[in-house]
Amino acid sequence: MSALEVADIFRDHGLAWRKAHAGHISLDQLKVMSAIERCRSAELGGHVLCCKDCGEIQIAYNSCRNRHCGKCQGSAAKRWLHARLDDLLPVDYYHVVFTLPAQIADIAYQNKAVIYNILFKATAETLLTIAADSKHLGARIGVTMVLHTWGSALTHHPHMHCIVPGGGFSKDGKQWIACRPGYFLTIAVLKKLFRRLFLEKLQQAHRDRQLHFFGQHQALEDEQHFADWIKPLHRLKWHLYAKRPFSGPAAVLEYLSRYTHRVAIANSRLISLSEQGVTFRYKDYRDKGRYRPKIMTLSTDEFIRRFLIHILPSGFHSIRHYGLLANAGRVENIAHARELLAVPVPQLTEKAENEDDPPVSAYICRSCNAPMIIIETFAPGNPPRAPPIRKIA
Repeated sequence: MSALEVADIFRDHGLAWRKAHAGHISLDQLKVMSAIERCRSAELGGHVLCCKDCGEIQIAYNSCRNRHCGKCQGSAAKRWLHARLDDLLPVDYYHVVFTLPAQIADIAYQNKAVIYNILFKATAETLLTIAADSKHLGARIGVTMVLHTWGSALTHHPHMHCIVPGGGFSKDGKQWIACRPGYFLTIAVLKKLFRRLFLEKLQQAHRDRQLHFFGQHQALEDEQHFADWIKPLHRLKWHLYAKRPFSGPAAVLEYLSRYTHRVAIANSRLISLSEQGVTFRYKDYRDKGRYRPKIMTLSTDEFIRRFLIHILPSGFHSIRHYGLLANAGRVENIAHARELLAVPVPQLTEKAENEDDPPVSAYICRSCNAPMIIIETFAPGNPPRAPPIRKIA
């Protein structure tokens, strides 16, 4: 029996769910459901493959390549990581997480693009400002930021994962200033500035009429109601934490491979689909034994709803780079950092340098692990011309 996938849930219950919630589903959500339902099926077309060694014939259906599809993100993550290899420096890297209070998470769902953008800007400004302060680090730093919008139980929980090299350029750019071993920046100071910057930007967005409210939050359209609502948030405790530095660049890559292209729930966490609903594993972070997975069952209707609240607006970038790692000057800044750290530029492997080498096959035979070649391509909705024979003589 094959493992349960989100696609199976959508195929079995998606049509009924869409009919029951007609008029309350966004176009982006509809597109994601359609893509996941058709992913790696004959509806998207595919290829007939032949193994070079054993002659095995196999069919490979095309993937949807949607960023919310768990089956498609593995290869996307590998491509992204390969492009980041040259950015790694031989320094400590820190993992810092910025989390929004539940009150803001509630209105963020109704204003995804605006509030998620504010989260990016406030987080980046906080890190760059405190790091540049001579009372703390006194350096221009770089940061890679990844937005996640979910908790382990698929609830709406926007938070920002930041990967930061442990140091940066001096003000004149002539020195590399390193963090103290095992210590990045003072968390209490980061919390205070992040809270102030975020709330200032949120209030400005309200004044600019960029925020919209519905249902129980509709009264927040009024300026005075919004001012009264936001006032307690200035005194609320905002959660922010920094983990110990990674143990070398390889650990940074391993972390990034798990976080940059993660979706709301991986297929590996799904256990079963029944009349009672969808059963899956999750972690209860409020429990002292939070590292032990627990089991949760949601009605199928509620599972689909929770999955879809994490669909990002079309064109929204969930991975961004700031400071020394900003796209505009990243290559030059990384090269200069290597000069200051007196480390060699990473060399390309011989295979990458030799343009005469044949490309590595994207398909591997399930029987003998040898490369496979495409012998036929079929268009979406059109199966192969005839059932392929299992072996080629």
